[in-house]
Amino acid sequence: MQDAFAYCTDLVRTADRDRYLAALFAPAQHRAALHALYAFNIEVARVREAARQPMPGEIRLQWWREVIDGGRAGEAQANPVAAAFLAAIERHGLPSAMLIALIEAHRFDLYDEPMATIADLEAYASKTSAAVIALAARILGAEAAAAAKPCGIAHGITSLLRAFPLHAARHQLYVPTEILEHFHVRVGTVFSRQSSAELEAALAASRDIVHRHLRAAHAHLMALPHEALPAFLPVALVRPLLGRLECGDAFAPAELSLWRRQWLIWRAARNPARIAG
Repeated sequence: MQDAFAYCTDLVRTADRDRYLAALFAPAQHRAALHALYAFNIEVARVREAARQPMPGEIRLQWWREVIDGGRAGEAQANPVAAAFLAAIERHGLPSAMLIALIEAHRFDLYDEPMATIADLEAYASKTSAAVIALAARILGAEAAAAAKPCGIAHGITSLLRAFPLHAARHQLYVPTEILEHFHVRVGTVFSRQSSAELEAALAASRDIVHRHLRAAHAHLMALPHEALPAFLPVALVRPLLGRLECGDAFAPAELSLWRRQWLIWRAARNPARIAG
């Protein structure tokens, strides 16, 4: 089992550096379980990249669902992420319903159907990013669902906006068609990577959704139990990333350097007001 947890740590260090850095601020006895949670999230979130076609992706997500439901015992123990995460679930009493909802939400990723409404986008981010934050807080010994929801929605939508160039290239749309239609943006122009004032306005409206959730998160964060703090630290990157997105081209990646991400997480760990501020 120690090898399984070590595998998860290496995976998170490589594939989700921000959460890996945030977990360094957690008590040592909780880091292995956090890494197992984050490794599970990586495995589920990247099913489209791994499977490339919907049917293999569906099969993989169904496998994870059966693992969480208690099936596939032998196969799960042979998979280091599944083995470590099942141990973390048992130790920390992580609710299977939340995990199943996270898996089901990622079925959307397998297909090219566009995100229809703002409510759909918020629900997707709530079941994925916000759920990961709430589960991490539970591992740390705190119930923080009220703060996790707005923080997770803000973090999740920002991650999707960062990936807008990638999604456009493979004909995926997470920016709701409700917003695109309001600003008279034709889907074909997005897929052909045509910048326009209308598209910039639609993306700005999407960023406004993030700002709204950050404002809603502020009061909750002020009442956040101290032990839950490491679960929320990646949210400190949201406002700086929004700033990059606001200044950049719609089809150019918006990134923060590793040293700046490290500094923003460190600063938020010292002053939680910086998480949404």
